Amino acid sequence: MNMKRVILCLLCLVMSFGTLPAQEKQWDGVSANLSHGKLKVSGNKRFLVFEDNTPFYYLGDTGWELFHRLNKDETEKYLENRRAKGFTVIQAVALAELDGLNIANAEGNKPLIGNDPLKPNEEYFKHVDWVIKKAAEKGIFIGLLPTWGDKVDPASWGKGPKIFNKDNGYKYGQWIGSRYKDYNNIIWINGGDRLGGGDNFEVWNAIAEGIKSVDHNHLMTFHPGGERSSSEWFHNSSWLDFNMCQTGHGQRSYAIYKRIIVNDYNLSPVTPCFDGEPRYEDHPVNWNPNILGWFDDADVRQAMYWNLFSGGFGHTYGCHPVWQMKTQERESIGLARNNWYDVLDLPGAGDLIHARRLIESRPFLSRIPDQSLIVPAYFPETDYVVATRGDGYAFVYFPTGWSADIQLDKVGAKELKAYWFDPRKGEAKLIGNIIGTGTKKFTPPSTGRGNDWILVLDDSSKNFGIPGAAY
Repeated sequence: MNMKRVILCLLCLVMSFGTLPAQEKQWDGVSANLSHGKLKVSGNKRFLVFEDNTPFYYLGDTGWELFHRLNKDETEKYLENRRAKGFTVIQAVALAELDGLNIANAEGNKPLIGNDPLKPNEEYFKHVDWVIKKAAEKGIFIGLLPTWGDKVDPASWGKGPKIFNKDNGYKYGQWIGSRYKDYNNIIWINGGDRLGGGDNFEVWNAIAEGIKSVDHNHLMTFHPGGERSSSEWFHNSSWLDFNMCQTGHGQRSYAIYKRIIVNDYNLSPVTPCFDGEPRYEDHPVNWNPNILGWFDDADVRQAMYWNLFSGGFGHTYGCHPVWQMKTQERESIGLARNNWYDVLDLPGAGDLIHARRLIESRPFLSRIPDQSLIVPAYFPETDYVVATRGDGYAFVYFPTGWSADIQLDKVGAKELKAYWFDPRKGEAKLIGNIIGTGTKKFTPPSTGRGNDWILVLDDSSKNFGIPGAAY
């Protein structure tokens, strides 16, 4: 070996010292292995698992207009992009939001004949069938909304028209439930950005009961309006298998998670809960970009880890131009500024896979939120430090670099192996081995907005692999 090669090798060693290798960013193979069987609620009522009790990580994307606005080639492009990023669920609407009854889909078909929910158009639903089957090939579930909310309650907003009542809602539910009951990649999402109470209650309840009367194979939740949760109206409903909240598009504060996710996690009876519509990437903050700016990748990560570490069993991402499948030819909804195909690879969308790999690299079903790991201290709601722990490990999320004192005894180990996990790159930096007793202050490697870090504390005796590596 000549001197130049020796120097080059030494330089490589120096540059890599102290940093463990990053995980490959692209997901390899199907996103979820559907051969594990149907989904069900875990034995401890906190997570979703397959029929054989293999944990299921719900990583969703809001592709609301998927069936309505994309043709087959575009659908393949979108689904493959999301598979490669590790998404396991696409949330999409059969009767779409954006004048989905009166404007034909990309193949020229409307969903209903005469806007009658009891007269579905077979040609339209053949395309829906095709999309769902294409998603299954990639190991992706479809979080299927039977209708968007404006077909039940157009008074709030949307073009409607209102076509559902209690009677035809039940019958439509039976029809769509029967059509998809034997598909192996369906999760039912009743609702559609609406409240569940008042006059709406009996209609949403009828649609759900209609589906469940014929489909005993799939789980169901409810998609509420902004800053609300399905638990408000349906927590004790026999058809609701897990709670979904929408923290919405107006806040950059942990307060919304404290109010909704923490509350849902502590409800009785115990039911899995998560954020099914958080702040969207490339969305104007509270629809006021001139003053408040736009949500970015830092917002995406904050929302995700605040949700996951506060009790969420999974998480849904959203990108403002993508949900509406915006193109230059289409009217912008909610000030969307880009075309959907130009923003599939925004930084936030690429960061989601690191959370999935981190969560899956440690015992999955034992994880609980536990703020008692953190010595009580003042943290601004925009910089709030949150903690979660499981069998032999703990994760602490530092969104902006504030220091925190951690009570090491809470992990329950004589010796701990500590790491800093970078949620932007999926890299783990070894801090070292420490005694598992007492209190220790931890300060992240960098500070400021966008400099978020996760402290990983492992029981050394468990011999876990690198955080983010396969468990």
